[in-house]
Amino acid sequence: MFRSIRRAVFTTCLLVAAQAAQVAQANVVVVLNSRDATVQLLDQLTYKSLQTFPVGKEPHHLMATPDNKSLIVASSIGNELVFLDPKSGQVQRHIKDILDPYQIGFTPDQKYFVATSLRLDRVDLYKYNGRDFTLARRLPMARLPSHIAFDAKSTTAFITRQGSDQVSAIDLATQTIKWTMPVGRLPAGIAMTPDDKYLLVGIMGSDYVEVIDWRTQKTVKRIRTGAGAHNFRAQGDNRFTYVSNRVANSINIIDQKTLQNVGQINVPGGPDCMEITADGKTMWVTLRWIKKVAVIDLATRKVTKMIPVGRSPHGVFFANSSART
Repeated sequence: MFRSIRRAVFTTCLLVAAQAAQVAQANVVVVLNSRDATVQLLDQLTYKSLQTFPVGKEPHHLMATPDNKSLIVASSIGNELVFLDPKSGQVQRHIKDILDPYQIGFTPDQKYFVATSLRLDRVDLYKYNGRDFTLARRLPMARLPSHIAFDAKSTTAFITRQGSDQVSAIDLATQTIKWTMPVGRLPAGIAMTPDDKYLLVGIMGSDYVEVIDWRTQKTVKRIRTGAGAHNFRAQGDNRFTYVSNRVANSINIIDQKTLQNVGQINVPGGPDCMEITADGKTMWVTLRWIKKVAVIDLATRKVTKMIPVGRSPHGVFFANSSART
C-alpha cells in the first residue's frame, strides 16, 4: 500500500513539473479575468489555455516594469500588486497595501510609479528605486480617476476622470494638480502622440477620440471612431495607434501624424485592451462581454481566432510585443 501511495505521489509531482515546464517554455499570453479574480495563461502558438490561478479581486490592468524583469498585475479591490515573470506568467512576489490600484504607470524617467484609485477617487504617487515603492503623495481627484498618460520629459501625469468628464494634469515636481479641463462624456483611455504635442482621449460615453493640446488646455479636434471609444494601443511604429470601441464592437486605426481615422476592424463582444506582436502582424484583444480573447490578422484586419477565457477579461500582455509608441 505504501509503495502505491509513493508511486501516486511521484506521478503527481511529475505531472505538476511537466505542466510548469510547459508553461515556462511556451509563448505565454497573460489575460486578466477581472470578474473571476484570476490570471489565465494562454499559449500564443497553439491558443490553448495553459494555466489559471487566483489573484486579488478585480485585476484590471497590468504592465511590465521598466527593466522588463517583472509584469505587474494591479489587483484593485484586492489592494495589492502581484508581480509575475513576464515570460512564464508565474508569480514572483506580492506587494500588499497598495490601495485600489486600478490603472498603473511608470514615468518615462522611471522615478515615479502612479496608480489611479477609481473606487477611492484619488491618485497615488510613489517614488520608485528600481524595486521598491515609497508613497510620496495621495491626491484626491473626484470622480472616478481612470487612465494615465505622461509627457516625454516626465514633468506631468495626465489623468482621465470618468465621473466628472474631465482631464487633470499633475505636476510631478510639486505633486499637485496644475490644471483640470472639461472633455466629452466618460473619458477613459488617454495617450500621448509620439511628437509629445497632443493627448488622445477615448470618449467612452460617445463615439470619438478627443484631441487636446495639453500645453494650452484646448480641444483641437474630435476624431470620429465608434460608440464607446475606450482604450489605446500604439502600433509601435511612431505613427499609428488603435482605439477600441466597446459599444460599437470595433477597433479604429488613427494616424497620429495627421490625426485622422484611417481604418476599422470589426470585433464582436466589447473589445477592450489590446496587445500586438513584435513583428506588428497580429493583435490580441480582450472581449469584455463574451468571455473571449480575439486574435486579429492586422494585414487583412480580420479576426482569425476566438479563445474562451474567464469572466470580463480586461488586461492582456505578452513579452514578445511591439513597442508602445
